[in-house]
Amino acid sequence: MKINIPNVLTIFRILLTPLFIICLFSNYPYARLWALIIFIVASVTDAFDGYYARKYNQVTQHGQFLDPLADKILVSSAFISFALMKLVPFWMVALIIFRDLFVTGLRMAMESKGLTMITSKIAKAKTTTQISVIIFILLFLGVQIFSYSWLKEIINFIVENRIIYYFTLIATIFTVWTGISYLYKNRLIIKNYVS
Repeated sequence: MKINIPNVLTIFRILLTPLFIICLFSNYPYARLWALIIFIVASVTDAFDGYYARKYNQVTQHGQFLDPLADKILVSSAFISFALMKLVPFWMVALIIFRDLFVTGLRMAMESKGLTMITSKIAKAKTTTQISVIIFILLFLGVQIFSYSWLKEIINFIVENRIIYYFTLIATIFTVWTGISYLYKNRLIIKNYVS
């Protein structure tokens, strides 16, 4: 693998994932705030490595493979962790992960045959939606160590109105919809691959 700044950032993001999970499940009082910080740092590197690679012409085959994989590892780890913590339903997590893995696998299969699939701008909106929901949940978990009365009222409001459930539901529906849209836009390319 060619060593350049975008690829190093991608590897760094993959390495941050287990540290993120350890902090998320740790009993240390501020661990979940650290999990939030780690996730935000990882998300920023995701935005920066792609920008840097395109701007300075450092796009590599390894980078094109590892970058989306690193994203899937980070986001999937977060949602699976939330499901294990009983914050979100497993069926939502399953749909999100299945969509992302299916589209990634399909894209790789197409590229192995020399076919290029059309990417969509809504795919970035999908990723932004997922990351926003994850950050919201991490923030919800992180601030529970504080005893401010106004903060407890906000936490109770979130719990009583199932805000996390509905935010994750929106992210799930949007994720599935972008997957269907992606398949529809690439239907002719997929047809050529199958035939």
